[in-house]
Amino acid sequence: MHFTKMKLASFVVVVYALGLAINGASGDIAFDDIYEVVWGGDHVSFLNERRDAQLWMDPAYGAGFGSKLNYGSGFIHMRIKLPDKDSAGVVTAFYLTSNSSKHDEVDFEFLGNREGKPITLQTNVFAQGIGDREQRTLLWFDPTADFHTYKILWNLYQIVFYVDEIPIRVYKNKVDIGVPYPNQPMSVQASLWNGEDWATDGGQTKTNWSNSPFIAHFQGFHFGACSLPKTAVDVEPCYQNISNYWWNRSKYWKLSGKEQRQFEEVRQKYLNYDYCDDKNRHPTLPPECQFNK
Repeated sequence: MHFTKMKLASFVVVVYALGLAINGASGDIAFDDIYEVVWGGDHVSFLNERRDAQLWMDPAYGAGFGSKLNYGSGFIHMRIKLPDKDSAGVVTAFYLTSNSSKHDEVDFEFLGNREGKPITLQTNVFAQGIGDREQRTLLWFDPTADFHTYKILWNLYQIVFYVDEIPIRVYKNKVDIGVPYPNQPMSVQASLWNGEDWATDGGQTKTNWSNSPFIAHFQGFHFGACSLPKTAVDVEPCYQNISNYWWNRSKYWKLSGKEQRQFEEVRQKYLNYDYCDDKNRHPTLPPECQFNK
């Protein structure tokens, strides 16, 4: 597959029940229109006519759900409220992932902490099975107190992570200089799981199971994306259609002036780890780093 500007071409959009096309849905919809439980089914519950999903974690295990379809580009988001107890070692995740040995993945991972200490938001990008691109941001609000929206913009030109409307990370498409870029169909996943071996203080602070079950809340299941059959291996059609897939338009090829200022402010005030600055792991600056700041 090549990553060059391409002529517009038609592409069939898979339409969900009740006439809802995933790339055009507005207003909230039920969990089952988009997602299905993929593990830990007895640790999942629903509220508000299945428009709110709750994942539970106890010493036995947690739970996870995933989209019924794969996608090739989009502006994908979820409203999430994190577990509100002492949550050291607890990981809440919202991410895109391909089903392949050399997989692509775009991650939000919320790393729990002792009560009163800040929860860290870790982001990562895998392309062709290669990750190690972690950034960690301290959130400027309490993510356990209320729902906030976490978004991933993915198109031919860039991947942008948003917290509410604020961009916190950019990953540019630089395949022209040999940097791999996610280019496989990916599903949308969410999970709650035990990461006490690494998630809090490098695994030194363990989970206090007397506070279990830990509960993560999810809502806002509609999003804009180019849907693909599960058998699809090529995302190129999802980069072509600008008229239907608005996230491919030129205004989404780079941050706006306002977004750039917000991005720089977040990096200055709240970023507490960037793999691009870790000279122990990367004595030579990874080539993409010069473009993503």
